[in-house]
Amino acid sequence: MLKTIEDVPGITVGHADNPVGLTGCTVVLAKDGAVCGVDVRGSAPGTRETDLLNPLNLVDKVNAVCLAGGSAYGLDAATGVMRFLEEQGKGLDVGVGVVPIVPAAVLFDLAVGDAKARPTADMGYRAAEAAYLGNQASTKQTDLNSHRSTDSESSAHSIRISSMIEGNVGAGMGATVGKLAGLERAMKSGIGTYAVQFQGGLVVGAVVAVNALGNIRNHETNQTIAGARNDKNGFLPLNELLQAEQPPISPGTNTTIAVVASNARLDKAQAAKVAQMAHDGLARCINPVHTMYDGDTVFAMATGELDATVNLVGTLSAEVLSTAVVRAVQAAQSAGGLPSASELK
Repeated sequence: MLKTIEDVPGITVGHADNPVGLTGCTVVLAKDGAVCGVDVRGSAPGTRETDLLNPLNLVDKVNAVCLAGGSAYGLDAATGVMRFLEEQGKGLDVGVGVVPIVPAAVLFDLAVGDAKARPTADMGYRAAEAAYLGNQASTKQTDLNSHRSTDSESSAHSIRISSMIEGNVGAGMGATVGKLAGLERAMKSGIGTYAVQFQGGLVVGAVVAVNALGNIRNHETNQTIAGARNDKNGFLPLNELLQAEQPPISPGTNTTIAVVASNARLDKAQAAKVAQMAHDGLARCINPVHTMYDGDTVFAMATGELDATVNLVGTLSAEVLSTAVVRAVQAAQSAGGLPSASELK
């Protein structure tokens, strides 16, 4: 059975996307809440509610984390997640109701599919519903604006709830990698997930949407598996691309976003340290990483079942995240005119 972040007790995942417009969102839900930390390493991030995760600030637990495409437009998806959770009575009790706590991060996929097809609040709602209900959620594709007449307008509002776990799904629907030589030489990426169980019952998992400027290498074999392509199904020399005087790179058009989760008992400061350590998992597989053109962001959730050291949880988080990055590339299928790693074998 595939090891996924859902192996962590109390954590579930839901995806909603637009397979025509090539964008989507992924919701990581903690039904009983989770302590959460965040570490932003890229220089072009798009985030929501990350200041709330500062250990100096008030709220201790989050209800969910939302990962989305659509660049800054995709932050709207978190509003739909909040709406669904409010209907379930989940959130911070403020006396007159509840306020669901849903941090979010986005990646840029507007240039891959339909630039008008962005994750919406409705898409976030459906992803949260899928995470909450699991197999009971509908997996059919719906058109929220069926009255629209043109193909582009219709595709911009079509939502699919998928049972897929990895690849072209959710926030990874429009994800790409290897853009140092421009998007035309890039490759398709997607969503990846992995988990490990350690002695004593500790479970650590990760889910990641890999949309990196850099190339991807398998950390176990040290072989490049996706990146800026040459004309022979190989890869352009990375050093030459980095030394180019004017690389064809547009600011903010990349970003890898991830959630690592465990059933460890951590406070917010410890969760933030785990998120920091988990970034090592990105650095093992993505080169270059944390660039001026990426907004790389990692959230760390902890459900609080058992005691574990920060060093152990952080180390395992980096390990599962690196494997999840590789799986995201290996599971992707060609789309948007870009090939996948499976096609270059």
